[in-house]
Amino acid sequence: MPSMDDAAPATPSHTDIPTTGPTPDKGERVLDDLAALVRRYVVLPSPEALSAVTLWVAATHLQPAWQHAPRLAVVGPLKRCGKSRLLEVLIETVHDPLITVNASPAAIFRSIDAKNPPTLLVDEVDTLFGSPRAAERNEELRGLLNAGHQRNRPALRVVGNEHTPVKFATFAMAALAGIGDLPDTIMDRSIVIRMRRRAQGESVESFRFATDAPLLHTARKHLTAWLRPLHRRAMRLRPKMPVEDRAADTWEPLITVADLAGGTWPQRARTACRVMTAQEADKDEDAGTKVRILADIRRAFTAEGDPALIRTTRLLELLKTDPEAPWAEYGPHGLTSRGLQLLLRDYGISSANRRFPGGTQAKGFARTQFLDAWTRYCPPPAAAGSAPVAVTGAASAEASGAGARVGA
Repeated sequence: MPSMDDAAPATPSHTDIPTTGPTPDKGERVLDDLAALVRRYVVLPSPEALSAVTLWVAATHLQPAWQHAPRLAVVGPLKRCGKSRLLEVLIETVHDPLITVNASPAAIFRSIDAKNPPTLLVDEVDTLFGSPRAAERNEELRGLLNAGHQRNRPALRVVGNEHTPVKFATFAMAALAGIGDLPDTIMDRSIVIRMRRRAQGESVESFRFATDAPLLHTARKHLTAWLRPLHRRAMRLRPKMPVEDRAADTWEPLITVADLAGGTWPQRARTACRVMTAQEADKDEDAGTKVRILADIRRAFTAEGDPALIRTTRLLELLKTDPEAPWAEYGPHGLTSRGLQLLLRDYGISSANRRFPGGTQAKGFARTQFLDAWTRYCPPPAAAGSAPVAVTGAASAEASGAGARVGA
């Protein structure tokens, strides 16, 4: 019996494969047509988001070829941002849609075929994770969505009167739509589409199932006809990725589909990957704050002439002097020594009693404590020979963005 990775995808249960339609070398046209249909009914926040949605839909038709099943997080700050409309388009174009609002985790993983996974589509996901109490009630579902991002992460349950342990597949691509961000662990495994209300002058066509669904179904048939013969080729491809680590795992199916299509799509996919990954990194407030504190501490050392030691009180003073930095308003009383300790704890950095020039003792930090963290997490410093940069608003703002222009 062939293994899951060697088996060709089963014929989709929802439709017959068309006898005519695009051939494998027509992938660019298939994606162009799908993108035009998505744009017809939905206003997406950017061209990169349109490319990402188009490629994600296409990738659902090759799920048995992937090692990771990227989630599509369709989120918005308020109602009427187009989330449900986008989900309507996805339902009619993805492979074997499995739609749910309040299904139990047990029902979901019992609906997943290991050899030919469906595509999960969850609307109103904010009702599941939007409050601490709701999130606690749905912790098992969150675990299922996290596990299903990677192949070979089954859910183990006992069934029957004999309580026989049975492994249930969890691997399946999923789109989740709702108000506000999803739990961090899901967002980290997602391609995030941040919807917004249409502005004046932005218009879309109304969507009526009877008249418009057939157009989307034709696009779905063309996707299946094009991609189904490319299963083994897709498995062998190792595309050059513009990002690393989990972001690369999540985006690889989309980049692979783009490379299979050719034309403008390989470049469009990589541009979308770089831009959207960077945008999400900037929105990761906790991680952004922890990186910024390192960059601003490096700048503070530079402003002091790169001493071997710096007092905690002096470091806090330098950090809170910058009017554009968050440290003066960080917490009810600004950044404190305790708050600084908490921000640096994950890096293994803490203050200690130290002997300063002149023989005085005080709590402080050594510059050497930060060297490893600066190298690993901070933007690269300016080239050697650059003049030191004082702790100013402009410099601090730059640290939170493209780079910290100080010597380390």
